[in-house]
Amino acid sequence: MPTYVVQVDKDQEVLRAVQEEVDKLGLGDAVITLIGAVNEAEISVMAKNDEGTDHLRRYAQPMELSGTGEVIQGKAHLHVTLAGEDITAAGHLHRAVVGGFFVRAYLTVTG
Repeated sequence: MPTYVVQVDKDQEVLRAVQEEVDKLGLGDAVITLIGAVNEAEISVMAKNDEGTDHLRRYAQPMELSGTGEVIQGKAHLHVTLAGEDITAAGHLHRAVVGGFFVRAYLTVTG
């Protein structure tokens, strides 16, 4: 099965860049692996007493990023772990912007 590499560079938003490549390639289903660094991010986590309620968290500092996800019926869905000087966080990715480094996303077609 083919794997495509998406390079997300300085000032680009990660989820948007991945989704644009998914659309361009016409991918229906794929597995996503991410690695790199960002300068800001928004992720959500579930409320501990209500899995239907999400808490959105915003971070603005240089952070290492790793993650996994999937493309289902052409829509990218990503979960990430972020590690900065004074923070470690994980959750569903809503937005992340690359700073001085890059993020690479590997899209492996599954269907």
